[in-house]
Amino acid sequence: MNLLVDVHSHLDHSLLIDKIDEIIHRAKSIGLKHVITNGINPETNRKCLELSKKYDIVKCAMGIYPRNALKNETESGEYPFKLDNCERVRLTNEAHSHSTDFDADEEINFIRKNKNNIAAISEVGLDFVHGENRQQIEDFEKMIKLAEELKKPIVIHSRKAEQKCVEMLESSTNKKIVMHCFSGKKFLVKRITDNGWFLTAPTIVVRSQQFQDIAKNVPITQLFCETDSPYLSPYKERLNEPAFVIESYSKIAEIKNMDVNEVMNNIYMNWQKVFE
Repeated sequence: MNLLVDVHSHLDHSLLIDKIDEIIHRAKSIGLKHVITNGINPETNRKCLELSKKYDIVKCAMGIYPRNALKNETESGEYPFKLDNCERVRLTNEAHSHSTDFDADEEINFIRKNKNNIAAISEVGLDFVHGENRQQIEDFEKMIKLAEELKKPIVIHSRKAEQKCVEMLESSTNKKIVMHCFSGKKFLVKRITDNGWFLTAPTIVVRSQQFQDIAKNVPITQLFCETDSPYLSPYKERLNEPAFVIESYSKIAEIKNMDVNEVMNNIYMNWQKVFE
């Protein structure tokens, strides 16, 4: 029996939501037991909660994504079009749904009230592509403290801010930390591993040397698989979806010279340790 998990997706995304029934059906058909869908602001946190109540394999995570980064992405048309060689299609309704002007403390209260309905605090972190930003740091500090308070895992976005994220997280008592799609330098990967945290092998590991190195160098006891659906597809010109997470498992098995069932069992034990 397959014991597959996808620890990071965006099932509320407008590129997926209209096909969600068939996406969930395909996920179940390959043996997916759990898929975490991640909120990034008030609107998406609520959508993810709805999805988790509708589909038994879907787990909700709520968070506050770096707000100025999201604002720049939506205004420039970059979001949600980072589809890894897929055709860039403008979806203006998607941009409108990603508001960045909201009260973080009010949203934290909403997350707190739903602590029994969430698997993790996510997607949170720092994104310095457009420069360092004080609001991002303040929001991230609040998310770190919230995860500690609620005793929840925290899943980290750390684009062009990897070292700052690691430094901030090292002050936390929370050890259930998952570095999502981590693209930092090798010495930071070692530092993360030495801290006892976790890293992911997204499905693009099939052709990304960066993630192949992570799969090789990080112990299986500290690895997770993810799709980041609809992004980072293992198949060119196709949107990513949770069923494709099997590609991450297969690549890890190849790199570590392990049986794929052994990889599944190990990563499922990681799931039980962190998310249950």
